[in-house]
Amino acid sequence: MTDEPGRDKVSGPDEEFSTSLTEGKFRIQQCNSCSAHCFPPRTLCPVCSSRDLEWRDASGIGWLHAFTIVRRSIEKGGDYNVVLVDLKEGPRMMSRVDGVALEDLKIGMALQAHVAQEADGDKVIFRPGESE
Repeated sequence: MTDEPGRDKVSGPDEEFSTSLTEGKFRIQQCNSCSAHCFPPRTLCPVCSSRDLEWRDASGIGWLHAFTIVRRSIEKGGDYNVVLVDLKEGPRMMSRVDGVALEDLKIGMALQAHVAQEADGDKVIFRPGESE
């Protein structure tokens, strides 16, 4: 329950994903009917519409699909990247890449996920990884 009287705490796939991140784990769903992996969290498989989804530890392996550089003044925190990553399991997710100069981001580069506990919440962030 929430602290607000009369309001129940929302529970579901998003809450499960957030709880995993709080525990330092990057997990995604997999359908027990068709074996497809799903992200973002959901209640139905996007491939076969089954409700039989289970949480699995993600490999954390991915490849940079696309990126953009957001330009900001130094006073506002400086420039940063927003990326789309193709996960080894199949889904694509939005994140950012740390540990590499913005000018060194390359489409197709290998990435490795890690869970970052940040002031504004826990997140899956990527760093350059090794090709498989």
